[in-house]
Amino acid sequence: MIEQLLKTSATRFVSSYLVLCLDVIICIISFVMASLLRFNFEVSGIQQGDFIYYLSVIVSARVFFFVLFRSYQGIIRHTSLEDVSLLVYAVTLSGAVTALGSFLTWQLSGQVYYYVPVSILLIDYFCCLVMLSALRLMAKTVYWALRADHTGSRQPVLIYGAGEIGLLTRKVLAQDANRRYSVIAFIDDNPYKIQKVIQGVKVISRQEAYERYIRDQTVLPQVVLAMGSVDVRQKNEITEFFLQYHVSVKTVPTIGQWIDGELKPSQIRAIRIEDLLERDPIEVTNPAVSEQLRDQVVLVTGAAGSIGSELVRQVLSHLPRTIVLLDQAESALFDLEFNLRREYKSVLGYTRLIIKIGDVADQTRMQHIFQEIRPDFVFHAAAYKHVPLMEQHPYEAVRVNVLGTQIVADLSVRYGIRKFVMISTDKAVNPTNVMGATKRLAEMYVQSLNHPDEKLQQTRFIATRFGNVLGSNGSVVTVFRQQIQAGGPVTVTHPDIIRYFMTIPEACQLVLEAGTMGKGGEVFVFDMGEPVRIADLARKMIHLSGYIPGKDINLIYTGLRPGEKLYEELLSTNEQTLPTHHPKIMIARVITPERDEISATLRELRYLSTQSDANKLVRVIKQMIPEYISNNSIYTLLDTQESGPVEV
Repeated sequence: MIEQLLKTSATRFVSSYLVLCLDVIICIISFVMASLLRFNFEVSGIQQGDFIYYLSVIVSARVFFFVLFRSYQGIIRHTSLEDVSLLVYAVTLSGAVTALGSFLTWQLSGQVYYYVPVSILLIDYFCCLVMLSALRLMAKTVYWALRADHTGSRQPVLIYGAGEIGLLTRKVLAQDANRRYSVIAFIDDNPYKIQKVIQGVKVISRQEAYERYIRDQTVLPQVVLAMGSVDVRQKNEITEFFLQYHVSVKTVPTIGQWIDGELKPSQIRAIRIEDLLERDPIEVTNPAVSEQLRDQVVLVTGAAGSIGSELVRQVLSHLPRTIVLLDQAESALFDLEFNLRREYKSVLGYTRLIIKIGDVADQTRMQHIFQEIRPDFVFHAAAYKHVPLMEQHPYEAVRVNVLGTQIVADLSVRYGIRKFVMISTDKAVNPTNVMGATKRLAEMYVQSLNHPDEKLQQTRFIATRFGNVLGSNGSVVTVFRQQIQAGGPVTVTHPDIIRYFMTIPEACQLVLEAGTMGKGGEVFVFDMGEPVRIADLARKMIHLSGYIPGKDINLIYTGLRPGEKLYEELLSTNEQTLPTHHPKIMIARVITPERDEISATLRELRYLSTQSDANKLVRVIKQMIPEYISNNSIYTLLDTQESGPVEV
C-alpha cells in the first residue's frame, strides 16, 4: 500500500494552499503556546478579549508575509536552506511589524489595549519558526526514508570531493528516485576536512575509503568524481587507484555543462578515456579568429569527416557569411546537414549553409565549385588517412592526398583565396608508410606555392600537424570501444607502440588558430605532452567499461600492420621549431622544395597514376622524400635498391 502511495506521489505534490493553511494553523498553535508560557500556564491570567485581538493581529501579519515571500509554494520533499530562509524572513518581518505597529498604536491612542506584549511576541517568534521549519524537514525526512525502504537495495556511492559540487551531487543522488543511490561517505584530499561530518555524511581519506568500503567487500561502491576543476594528472591518479580494485568511476560535468544551471542525475556519467587524456587540454582563445572569419565565405573540404564536421561547427560559431561543406560521402554529408540545421538554427538564420558533393581530385568539379562560391578561406581536411589501406592502395593515396590537394591549392591561387589551411598529420614526419609520405608531399607542394610578395600573390598557404584524434572515425579508441562492446578480444599491434593524442575540438582549434596566426609557408605543430602507450590505453578502457583485462576481456597482440611504426614524431631529425604567442603552439622549420621541382614530381605521379605499377609510384615519392623509409611493408625492398630515375 505504501509502495503504491509513493509511486503515485512521485509526480504529484501537496497543494500550496494546503501548505498555507497548515502554516496558519501552526502560527495559531505557536501563539497559544507562547501565551501559556508567558503566564506560566496560568489560564486565568489571560484575558479572552486581549488574546483574540493579539492572535488576529499576529496571524494576519504572518499570512501577509507568507504570501509576500511565497514561502508556502515550495515542494516539501525538496525543502532546502533557501526554503527555510524564506520562512525566517516571513516570521521575522511579521513579528517586527506587529511589535512596531502595536507600540505606535498604543502611543498614538494612549490605549494599552492595542499593545501586544513583546515577551509573547519573542516566545512566539522562536516557537513559530522552529515548528514551521521542523514540519517541513520532518515531512521531507519521512518521505525519503519511506522511499528508500521501498526501492530495494541501493547502490553505495563514494563522492570524491567534499566541496560545493560534492554537496550538490549528494543532493541530486539522494533525491533521484530512479538511481537508487546511497551516499555512504565523502572522500577528500584536504586533511582539514577528513573525519569531519558534512550534511550527516562523514569525510574520509582515500585510503580509509579503500579499507572500509572496498577491501573484502562483496558489493563494491561506485565513486563519483565531483571536484570541479581538477588537472588531468590528478584525475588519472584517482581513477587508476579505484580501477585497480575494479571500482566503477563516474564523473560530474563542469558547471558550464549543467542543464539550465542545475545538475541532473542523467549528467553523472561513467568516466571516459577522453577524460583521462594524459595532459591538460590545450585551449586556444583568440578573438582574432572571429574577426577574421566573420562575414566571410569559408570552404571546408572533407566536411563530413570527424575533423571536418567539428571544424564546421567551430567555424559556424564565428558567424561567417557563407559556409560551404564539401565531401564525396553523400550519406555522411546528409546527416551532417540535418544535424547542423537543428543544432544551429539561430546561427543559420544569419549564415548561409551550402552543401556540395564532390571529389577533390576531380579538376572540373572543383573548378565549378570555386567559380560559383568564390571562397575567402579554405580549410582542406579531405584526405585518406588509414595507414594499412593506403599501403595497399597507393594510387588512391596519391590521387586524393597529393593530386587532390594540388587541385584545391592551385584553384585557391587562381581565385585569390585569402588563406588556405591544410590539415596534415604527425605521420608525415619521417614517414614509414604511403599515407604519411603522401601527406608530407602535399605539405611540400602547399609550402612551395606560398609567394613572399603579397602584391604578386594574395593566397597564404599554411599547414597544421597533430597526432591521433580521440573519437574520430576509425581511431584506436573507437575500435577498442567496439571490441569491448562485442565482448573482446581487444587487439593491439605491439606491446610497446605509443601515440600522441588530442581531442577533436583541440585539433580544430589548432586549425582555426593557424588560419589566423599564419602569414604563409608555416607548418604549425602542438606541444602534445607525453605520448600514450596503446596497450595501457586498452587496459584502461577495459577497466572503465567494468571488465577485468585478461579475465573478462582478453588483450592480444597482432603484430605491426603494414607501414606502421612504434613511435610517432612531430618533427623530423632536420627540423626545429620557433615559438609563437601561444605556449602550446610552435612553428616547424621545415625544408621547402623549389616549386618547379615539386611540380615536376607531381606531373610524374599524375602520369604514373594512369598505369598499374604501384612500385614505380612509391619509388618516385621516395626520391622526393629521402627520409621516407618503409616499415613492415612490401615497399621496404625499394629502400635497398639504388635510387635512380623512374622510367615512364
